[in-house]
Amino acid sequence: MSVENEIREIVSRYTRAADQRDGAALAKLYEADAVVEVHYHGGAGPGSRMELLGTLSGAEQIEAAMSPPPHGSMAAHPPLGWSHHTTYDHLVTVDGDEASIETQFITFDVVGARKPEGGWPAGTFGAQGTIKPIESGYYRFAFRRTEGAWRIRHQDVIHDIPYVS
Repeated sequence: MSVENEIREIVSRYTRAADQRDGAALAKLYEADAVVEVHYHGGAGPGSRMELLGTLSGAEQIEAAMSPPPHGSMAAHPPLGWSHHTTYDHLVTVDGDEASIETQFITFDVVGARKPEGGWPAGTFGAQGTIKPIESGYYRFAFRRTEGAWRIRHQDVIHDIPYVS
């Protein structure tokens, strides 16, 4: 597998772990002392600014932030609920044992409809529920290869819309 594909695969593992609220699996993708910075991009064009919303330092803090209670702070999915992160337009750069990727993302909130007690009405067809985009922006990952394995050493999450934590 090419290095570029290895890097894309780590991003895919990241999105799946985030969607599953699996902080332990997610933390394994990072170096022990990795840093994640979460930003809001306050507009487009010259003079726009980035507002730092928060920083996570170290794999332990990253794991806790991405795990549901009681061990973490990420909200659990509601009944019949899920999230789906999608990434696209991957720009990968590799320089020896260092690499980076910038990718756009959209996160969707997915909530299935409950089957009515009397069953679905006649003529009901297809998937039942709602899918709503709730976040968008850019991920910028910086990687380092240590002992043959790529790990995230730094990540910027840059939201396009205001984000309140």
